[in-house]
Amino acid sequence: MARDLSRQSQWMMRQAINRRRLLQAAGAAGAGVITAPYLAPAPLAAQDAMADYAAAQIDWKMADGKEIVLGALEHPWIAAVEPVLPMFTELTGITVNLQKSSETEYVTKLPVTLAGGSTTPDVFMVWSIGQAIEGGFLEPLDDYFANAETIDLAWYDEADIFQGARDFTVWPADGMRYSVAITAEAQTLFMRKDLFEEAGIGAPETMDDLYAAASQLKTDEVAGMVMRAKSTADAVDWTAGGFIFSYGGEIINEAGQAVFDSPEAVAAIDMYGKILRDTGPAGIANYHWMESLGDFMQGKAAIACDSSNFTLDIENPEKSTVVGNVLYGALPGGGGNPGSPNMWFWLLGINSKSENKDAAWLFTQWVTSKPTSLLVARNRAALPRTSAWEDAEFREEFGEQAAEAALANLEAANGAKFTRAWFNPKWPQVGDALAIAINEVVVGSKDAQTALSEAAATANEELTS
Repeated sequence: MARDLSRQSQWMMRQAINRRRLLQAAGAAGAGVITAPYLAPAPLAAQDAMADYAAAQIDWKMADGKEIVLGALEHPWIAAVEPVLPMFTELTGITVNLQKSSETEYVTKLPVTLAGGSTTPDVFMVWSIGQAIEGGFLEPLDDYFANAETIDLAWYDEADIFQGARDFTVWPADGMRYSVAITAEAQTLFMRKDLFEEAGIGAPETMDDLYAAASQLKTDEVAGMVMRAKSTADAVDWTAGGFIFSYGGEIINEAGQAVFDSPEAVAAIDMYGKILRDTGPAGIANYHWMESLGDFMQGKAAIACDSSNFTLDIENPEKSTVVGNVLYGALPGGGGNPGSPNMWFWLLGINSKSENKDAAWLFTQWVTSKPTSLLVARNRAALPRTSAWEDAEFREEFGEQAAEAALANLEAANGAKFTRAWFNPKWPQVGDALAIAINEVVVGSKDAQTALSEAAATANEELTS
């Protein structure tokens, strides 16, 4: 049964009002984020944070006078962190030299730099956890978390970090932790509130509800639903993976076998293909996230499903025609299972060749701590801590109802199922096989059982080679 929209509609009203005020204050628009400047913390907020740091049983001055290099790509997280870096230097005496570049340059050059044995950057945003671990570029962090002299676990409060984010940092092959999560995004439904209300239907609670809503809302001008369908591992697998998990299935199991031909996975991809084949736009087979998002923001689709971080694009009046007219929702379950959306967390790691590992570790725990996370979140960064998502200032910026939906999806995500698949060293091959099969189901060239059975056989050949 679909949920009543009345209470969620009130949330949307407040969200639209708050966001309009913020955008009016900003006075301009940018690519994917509200363009009010990223600000240093207000004096009172900075004072409160400094008091929180002082309460930790940590010798913040243990690496006083050292310098570290922070490697990062151009990203909302680093833009939100940069204004608070002077607080770290004041607290620790450690100078942070920020090196950032475009994503293309970053993911191309950093692996080469680290493979050459460079001692810098000392700490960096991890572009590919599998490649970084296989290359020996990352320092294992378990000993740092176990050493009472280098961390105050009660103060750090790992329970405040989403379980999915904690699972995400554990490398399945050896059970060790090589990184910490720094951002959080989860698969989320975007629904045109006006169209749902005109049709008299509520937010879907099951996959059958979702198909029924998309079918009912499809017209000659508006697609019922848009999602990724392009046949590459970086495209359709992420959104379709959430469907598989929400039907109780897996992609790769604990034994390292491809199991996306299970009855649960077949039912999930059958539904995924049926939704897009029956209610999607022409050309859906070639859609990546940018095409799906573009259609939804231009009012060409009633429902979309992708990352929660696209909220800022959807609510940007310079880019979107549906500002203030969107209901954000949880991914529903299928086959009697609860929804289990896919997710993603950017990670931060320490260079295994760094000559300043003590300073790099202090930075790593400081930037991901509760007080720092609160300051960074208020600069419009979506972080993996519950306390940050519950903060009133952050929720005003992100949107009250959108934050509720994203938080529900983040808490429902299963990090272990994700990491077993996406962190497998053979994922590029496995992921491409799965993506081709899903695309075949979407276009109707093969039924789900046939396509997935053939793809799973191919994937298992790769996994055992």
